[in-house]
Amino acid sequence: MTTPGRGLHGRVLDTLGPAITAGEYPPGSVLRTDQLAQRFDVSRSVMREAVRVLESMHLVESRRRVGVTVRPKAEWNVYDPQVIRWRLAGADRPHQLRSLTVLRSAIEPVAAGLTARNATAEQCAELTECALGMVANSRGHELEGYLFHDIAFHRVILTASGNEMFARLGDVVAEVLTGRTRHEVMFEDPDPAAVTLHVQVAEAVRARDTARAERLTREITAGALQELDVLAP
Repeated sequence: MTTPGRGLHGRVLDTLGPAITAGEYPPGSVLRTDQLAQRFDVSRSVMREAVRVLESMHLVESRRRVGVTVRPKAEWNVYDPQVIRWRLAGADRPHQLRSLTVLRSAIEPVAAGLTARNATAEQCAELTECALGMVANSRGHELEGYLFHDIAFHRVILTASGNEMFARLGDVVAEVLTGRTRHEVMFEDPDPAAVTLHVQVAEAVRARDTARAERLTREITAGALQELDVLAP
């Protein structure tokens, strides 16, 4: 399904991007834009626009007299939210989920400790509101509602830390949480212990207890890894 507002080049990307990240076009493969334009029934200018987007993600490179070449996986912009989404939609999902969750486990506990130190009163209130929203949607298979508040909770943690590098990971965390839900790599209802931990993190942040906020968040990420052991081994 093409993302609204992206037009014809978006339709091309929604097919070509997942094909590249899934390995249908191995590194070194040369893509002929004229052939692709015919395949997707679009103009060459639309095809060039799609290629420019793929270049910005470092999935391909264009060279004169060579064409559009698929780059090695090691050169991809693996932090690009769209690249993450494509990889989560493919056969590489278990590895991608684990890789991203390990990243979260390294970053989010530290961010939570900083948030307990640096968060404004408004951010503390927002974090509490997000945690309560998670509680309210944690039963009855309300996973979409739970996801909304879960993403917002972790965005606050990363942003309120005061570290601009952590803040920029908000979209990355949003994609892994979304992918876990949309691809059913979580239980029908969230783990009650994990929900409680989010509430306790909000309380620790409000109390300015940096050590407790960090420890509790580490428990959240450890639980996410354990959940993957069961659902996406």
